[in-house]
Amino acid sequence: MKPTTLTHLRQFKQQQKKFATLTAYDFSFAKLFADEGIGVMLVGDSLGMTMLGHDSTLPVTVEDIVWCTRAVRRGAPASLLLADLPFMAYATPTQACESAAAVMRAGANMVKLEGGRWLADTIDMLTKRAVPVCGHLGLTPQSVNIFGGYKIQGRGDNAAQTLLDDALALEAAGAQLMVLECVPAELATRVSEALSIPTIGIGAGNGTDGQILVMHDALGITGGHVPKFAKNFLAEAGDIRSAVRQYIAEVESGIYPGKEHSFH
Repeated sequence: MKPTTLTHLRQFKQQQKKFATLTAYDFSFAKLFADEGIGVMLVGDSLGMTMLGHDSTLPVTVEDIVWCTRAVRRGAPASLLLADLPFMAYATPTQACESAAAVMRAGANMVKLEGGRWLADTIDMLTKRAVPVCGHLGLTPQSVNIFGGYKIQGRGDNAAQTLLDDALALEAAGAQLMVLECVPAELATRVSEALSIPTIGIGAGNGTDGQILVMHDALGITGGHVPKFAKNFLAEAGDIRSAVRQYIAEVESGIYPGKEHSFH
């Protein structure tokens, strides 16, 4: 299997070819996902909730991300591997470089940062030091205490314009991918059309260039509240490998996410 690169994702955007991604946290699932055609994976700080049982992503450390990144890289050596920089691991540009160095040495191809235009200097510093950056706008889980919960972002003209301006600022600073989480589908489409870099949606409708799901949501093993945008592909497919293939097919065809999985 040939490696998936950022060049491929940019080509997908130009060709209007949608792509599917999943979170992964260990060797076995990473290998299975890669075998079934997932070329882009994220070691997300969502591991704090899905793997460690916390009620938020805030307790996750750089060491947690490093441990999982090493395992996922062994399972998926050809996949484009993104890794989250966790809460307060990039409070300053210098700290961001130190944190990014740790996860890149563990096998990541790119780091993901949550936040708006205040990250411009950090992204500029990272990219100039050979660290590709994925931005993350909308519902940014590390800001749960600021938001007062997990709430839809970007509703209303002012909020929508702020999110669009942030996206453009991050792209100008050097970001090469953008995750849009829990924003109205119409806004996500508008942002995707405004950016030259690929966008990846989660709870953002099907107008983005790619989609990502937490693997536990895609396989129906999420405990407690199930997000509106989640779909249990395992229930329909019957086994995990078939579920992954179905997820890829529905993303590429535009079937998923449907209106029932989107916010407006």
